[in-house]
Amino acid sequence: MKIDLREGIILSLLLLLLIPATAQNIQTEEDSYLTLSESIKLAQERSPDALINIHRFRSSYWSYRSFKAGYLPNVTLTATLPNFAHSIDAVTQEDGSESYRSRTLSRYSADIALTQRIGLTGGEVFLQSGLQRLDNFYTDTSTTQFLSTPVSIGFRQPVFGYNSYKWDKKIEPMVYEEAKRQYLESREQVAITATNHFFNLLMAQIERSIALKNQSNYDTLFNIAKGRYVLGKIAENELLQLELNLLKADAAVENADLNYQNMLFKFKSYLRITSKQALVLIPPAETPHFNIDVNEAVNEAHTNTSSGLAFERRMIEAESQVSMARLDGRFDAEIFASYGLTQTADKLPDVYKNPLDEERVSLGLTIPILDWGQARGRIRMAESNYDLVQTSIEQERIDFDQDIYLKVMQFGMQQNQLMIAAKSDTVAQKRFDVTQKRYMIGKVNDVLELNNAQIDNDNAKVSYYNALKNYWNNYFELRKSTLFDFEKGEKIFIDPEELIEK
Repeated sequence: MKIDLREGIILSLLLLLLIPATAQNIQTEEDSYLTLSESIKLAQERSPDALINIHRFRSSYWSYRSFKAGYLPNVTLTATLPNFAHSIDAVTQEDGSESYRSRTLSRYSADIALTQRIGLTGGEVFLQSGLQRLDNFYTDTSTTQFLSTPVSIGFRQPVFGYNSYKWDKKIEPMVYEEAKRQYLESREQVAITATNHFFNLLMAQIERSIALKNQSNYDTLFNIAKGRYVLGKIAENELLQLELNLLKADAAVENADLNYQNMLFKFKSYLRITSKQALVLIPPAETPHFNIDVNEAVNEAHTNTSSGLAFERRMIEAESQVSMARLDGRFDAEIFASYGLTQTADKLPDVYKNPLDEERVSLGLTIPILDWGQARGRIRMAESNYDLVQTSIEQERIDFDQDIYLKVMQFGMQQNQLMIAAKSDTVAQKRFDVTQKRYMIGKVNDVLELNNAQIDNDNAKVSYYNALKNYWNNYFELRKSTLFDFEKGEKIFIDPEELIEK
């Protein structure tokens, strides 16, 4: 009879153990389910980092558009409407004597000019037309004159000076291309950040589930132990150990729930989820595995990433600084030449009749005589900076290649690491189930063995999800570092015009 009663108690307690665990798996219809890919998509569309990256790229886009517009023909209108001046002037009379008279001068002018930069030479050509009116008002008389320049064409050309236009045409397109690549890299960084938030919340979700299960298990075991203690089957210290385990499990539930709420808040905040629905994260069911050639990854990183392009841009900028130091402040010359038509008349219609030729040619020279070595010092500084940049880039290239190599190696290890973690989780779970069943039927009397099985089981499950997190982090890190999708075998690309139109 005692054996039947004990078996009945154990069976009842086992049912109580299974009911809470089953209830935890029942989700309400109001729960919202999210996968990793859905979380990343939401983050790349509306997370704070994603919006900041879009605005940063737009700034680079319009900066580049402004640069390109500077090389297009530029039309400007300059006008003075009017310019008044009142003064007392000396006037020479017919008899040679001088006297002073009050005079009011009014000047009106308007000029329209079409200019075009020549990036190759650093010069500028222009086409302009202008009209002026001059009114002189004396106390006893007044005159009006018009001066027209119907057309005038000319150019300005520095001869030996530093040509900033030539260097800008090399550098600015590279800066814009860098901005595009940096945006793509920032998208992959958003994916990494979203992955971390996803798995942090998933781990908190798993740990809370583990804590609730352990609490239920230890409550059941403690009740069984109390019955065995009454029957004299176990010692008091074993009963106390199980009671202590139950108290620890109660505390663990509270800590796990607090951590879950914290991770949930961070996850919703980053993805800007305002819904009050409970979130249930679905772990990735599949992890794609593929072999990556290290040399291919390094070549793609050099070709596709902003860092690979920045190495080239920085060298060109250093060359530009050397050129500027050698040319600025040295012997310089500027040629100005123009040809046009002009005429003056007292009446406006006559100002365009029989225009006269107007030619202008000038050659300006700048010759430094004594600068106390300033130019030489600037040249030496620029050359030293060039050598510094070159040395830094050589080292950075080595570090860059090594970083790609390590990331490829780490990704290659993930398949095996994930398989080991999954197998360990399965073995630990099976060991715990066996140990728990043997303890409940009295074949295992050492509670420490049960504790160890439970701890190993929990740790194995956490380790598996950590391995899953590491896999996806390495996956997106590799994409970010190369801007190449090795799974599809294609470059990561986005049309910048789509970002501007959003």
